[in-house]
Amino acid sequence: MKPEKILTIGIDIDGTVTSPSSIVPLMNESFGKDLRYEDCYEYNLANVYKITDEEFDKWLDLHGERLYDEAPVHGNADHILRTWHPQFKLVYISAREARHRDVTINWFSRYNIPFHNIDLVGSHDKLSAAKKWGVDLFLEDRLENALQLSEALQIPVFLFDTPYNQSELPPLVHRVTSWDEVQEKVQLLSLERTSV
Repeated sequence: MKPEKILTIGIDIDGTVTSPSSIVPLMNESFGKDLRYEDCYEYNLANVYKITDEEFDKWLDLHGERLYDEAPVHGNADHILRTWHPQFKLVYISAREARHRDVTINWFSRYNIPFHNIDLVGSHDKLSAAKKWGVDLFLEDRLENALQLSEALQIPVFLFDTPYNQSELPPLVHRVTSWDEVQEKVQLLSLERTSV
């Protein structure tokens, strides 16, 4: 009997492990707005806040460190990820830039969130990183990433439900509303793999 392959889970960080609403108070403070998370109907917050992409990039350049340091954990992600660590390979693949590695590692340490690898790719194109790490499924909040990863790699993607990712989904992309729901789906997937 051949040894079973450990399930490798690719995991986005912002809006997936961190609360998807965490950027809103900081942007409100900077741009003098009073928007709610529910008002963020598209992923590109420059459009939501009526600023240019350049202004948003400059804002993130200035405030990224604080944003990543202060972001709260999304639900009970920390607890679930701790239970997964002994049985699955956890690879975090994020659009954050490599220069934010220290603040990222410190945040994971503060909340006792385990990892096998953290890959800060510096762009929203996570496909080559997902291929490099051989991920079997992906957890994501950005619709475009979910669609690209599921189609190119033919793997399931669990898409966390947010105001900015509403759309019809292909069969491999599954909308989820909580980390508890993801936990159930991952356990089912793991059981299916071991029974093959």
